[in-house]
Amino acid sequence: MADSQLFCVAEERSGHCAVVDGNFLYVWGGYVSIEDNEVYLPNDEIWTYDIDSGLWTMHLMEGELPTSMSGSCGACINGKLYIFGGYDDKGYSNRLYFVNLRTRDGTYVWEKITNFEGQPPTPRDKLSCWVYKDRLIYFGGYGCRRHNELQDCFDVHDASWEEQIFWGWHNDVHIFDTKTQTWFQPEIKGGVPPQPRAAHTCAVLGNKGYVFGGRVLQTRMNDLHYLNLDTWTWSGRIPINGENPKHRSWHTLTPIADDKLFLFGGLSAENIPLSDGWIHNVITNCWKQLTHLPKTRPRLWHTACLGKENEIMVFGGSKDDLLSLDTGHCNDLLIFQTQPYSLLRSCLDCIGKNVIILESQISLLPPKLLQQVFKKITFWTAANHREEQRSQTEETENKRQWISSN
Repeated sequence: MADSQLFCVAEERSGHCAVVDGNFLYVWGGYVSIEDNEVYLPNDEIWTYDIDSGLWTMHLMEGELPTSMSGSCGACINGKLYIFGGYDDKGYSNRLYFVNLRTRDGTYVWEKITNFEGQPPTPRDKLSCWVYKDRLIYFGGYGCRRHNELQDCFDVHDASWEEQIFWGWHNDVHIFDTKTQTWFQPEIKGGVPPQPRAAHTCAVLGNKGYVFGGRVLQTRMNDLHYLNLDTWTWSGRIPINGENPKHRSWHTLTPIADDKLFLFGGLSAENIPLSDGWIHNVITNCWKQLTHLPKTRPRLWHTACLGKENEIMVFGGSKDDLLSLDTGHCNDLLIFQTQPYSLLRSCLDCIGKNVIILESQISLLPPKLLQQVFKKITFWTAANHREEQRSQTEETENKRQWISSN
């Protein structure tokens, strides 16, 4: 069972896209660093993680492939993964692609959306989006505009006067309606919008799209806002009762209940990779820091998705300050349990962890339950195998560092 090919893992990466649909986590794109060079991951590969069995599988993709890039915004609607924006070898993108994840024959075919109505956002990366009523609602990001496209929603960082190109941060809102294939900008009817930013994070609770943190110029933020996605009014900066998380960028924010958001990781204002987790209650407007998270597993520019039982699945990212030391890209999957698992899940985990003790009794289970047990046995076998590999790698690295320092 402990075959290394069977228990392979998606390649390490940062700035990638990840979504959950049904029983699977899907990962595409991003980059790694090889000898101080940024190398984009193959654009014709998508990795799937079976949440029940814990197994990774790589699938080759076909169709109109997006270019290999990082900083794209990925989101899932009705079993389709949409990829917008990003940065590649030629610069910033404002192209939109989708792939059907619910294929019957196991093939994944990209389609570039070209027959749309309306005007897409200007090219950018490190943006976020809210999914609401079959719409992709994009906010912010860092990118480029021409002189005739400059507006109040854009904070200029740099410019090429000869080519009339400007680079900077955005706080505009753009909508792509997946049913009508139409781009448009909603009329914002009130409230104070967040200042322009990138490397922030967005999450939806009910009809409210929340945005937290991010960076503009040299400033990282820890402000929380929401946009009412029905009335198109901004909340302004939400006053917090009690302690606030640190200022940060490249973090994630994930809804875990009707009234709660889970914040994890990022890069602090002091350029320190973070491993802290917080839960925000939108009713009391309070943040509560979690105390049981591992302090030795910081992450930034990772992804976080909600699993079937409200567990947070954090994949990839970096454990380094990407701005100065870009060697710590990760490919391990961190799973944070935010509420008690169901009794069935707890029992399956118990069997999977104690398969040797219970081996003679497992065959007595009903066939339908037996299938779930076999998947859970595979899950814990794979998890133990990967943990052993990680421990061996860390031990080897520690020995190498000790030898080099002595």
